[in-house]
Amino acid sequence: MLGLIIKLALTLGSLAFTVYLFGDGSWVWGIFMVLVTAFFGLFIFRNQNIIMAALNLRQQNIEKAQKNLSRIRQPQFLVKGQRAYYYYLMALASQQDIKMSQTESLFRKALSIGLKKEHDQAMAKINIAAVCMQTGRRKEAETLLNDAKKLDKKGLMSEYIKSLKKQMGRTTSANQLRMAQMNKGKKVASKKMR
Repeated sequence: MLGLIIKLALTLGSLAFTVYLFGDGSWVWGIFMVLVTAFFGLFIFRNQNIIMAALNLRQQNIEKAQKNLSRIRQPQFLVKGQRAYYYYLMALASQQDIKMSQTESLFRKALSIGLKKEHDQAMAKINIAAVCMQTGRRKEAETLLNDAKKLDKKGLMSEYIKSLKKQMGRTTSANQLRMAQMNKGKKVASKKMR
């Protein structure tokens, strides 16, 4: 919150000084200060820690990404789009360190707040589908994979989606396991009755 207040104060101060320079007739310095004001204004809507975390994740440097994300102490004060990407990047960076349910909830938060890019939405849905498969929620995993396939218009994740669908075909759902246990009990009971 304090960082946002400082950014707003710098932007407003820079804007006031820019207006003063144009009013005074210093056009060259006024134009320069327009660029400075735009730079400060950009950082109100873009958090530098989120940008650095995204770059570190692309370079497969997960420790640095986690360090950048840990610098954001109060994500509730981020702008809506930044908050969505904070939860999305947090889930990607800490998938191996936290429980599956926590990872799923982070991806769901990011989707509910609103990820802008369709391939990010597809990646979040694929990861949620993978968690659903491991916890035995097969129908939900199928619908999420179908949604991800629709969102992946460029086909960048089609191989990953196909491999998850193959794994889904091999694994049995929790309902199938229950049905198998129930049927086994009925066969044993019918044999005893004979």
